[in-house]
Amino acid sequence: MQPSVPNAAAFEKQREFEFGIEDFRALRDLVKRIAGINLAESKQELVYGRISRRLRALSLGSFREYRELLDSPDGEQEIVEFCNAITTNLTSFFREGHHFDYLREQLLLPRAAGSNRKLRIWSSACSTGEEPYSIAMTVAEALPDWERWDIKILATDLDSDVLARAKSGVYKGERLSGMPAQRRSRAFQQTGPDDFRVKPELQSMITFKQLNLMHALPMRGPMDAIFCRNVIIYFDKETQRELFNRFAPLQRPGDLLFLGHSESLFKVSEAWELIGKTIYKRAAA
Repeated sequence: MQPSVPNAAAFEKQREFEFGIEDFRALRDLVKRIAGINLAESKQELVYGRISRRLRALSLGSFREYRELLDSPDGEQEIVEFCNAITTNLTSFFREGHHFDYLREQLLLPRAAGSNRKLRIWSSACSTGEEPYSIAMTVAEALPDWERWDIKILATDLDSDVLARAKSGVYKGERLSGMPAQRRSRAFQQTGPDDFRVKPELQSMITFKQLNLMHALPMRGPMDAIFCRNVIIYFDKETQRELFNRFAPLQRPGDLLFLGHSESLFKVSEAWELIGKTIYKRAAA
């Protein structure tokens, strides 16, 4: 005999905290306003699971109390924690490896043969740091004399918690498991039984900063390459258009933009031309 499936009312009663559609929509509207993230109605369980941890940490009894805290004069710091809890931070070293191959072959190696030794790259949603460190490793491998160059990699993220982990440059061995041994030995030093830290010389290329992409961008550019991967999938089309309108002045014709595997600028922006799999080139004005 098949076990009975609890109905919606029974499921609500099994929850630790009462969580209604009004709670979800209020929090959904808040994260859209702050971070530009567009949460579908199907994300109710995700929101409940992540924010219920904040209720426990704060010893609150309901989502209504939590919403009141966010709206209060004392809620500014909790809004940071709220954004940290709700944002997704799935990443890995050399994720979507064809992007780093293209960076090496089409930007770094041609630049090595010329006289321009200035390089600016932006990892716009760096999460726990795997992306900017992968960029730094690619730079170091393609440009043996990179320490004589003027190189700056800017790594930004909205989430202050993951940004702190990225700055530390410390990773467990499992995070490096797919990396060739030679690359790992060049880039990391072992600091514990299962702890590996990015070598200081590679870290010196990178500046980590907290940044909300929904706000005015403080940098001036130009950026030779921008990595904005697996970010805009959470934004609606209008938010995407506004974001790339802010990106466009940061690049010159020919500069590179890398998006995530399921992202596209189709009906979003004509400021870039598609030149490869989720690889774009800044178009002429």
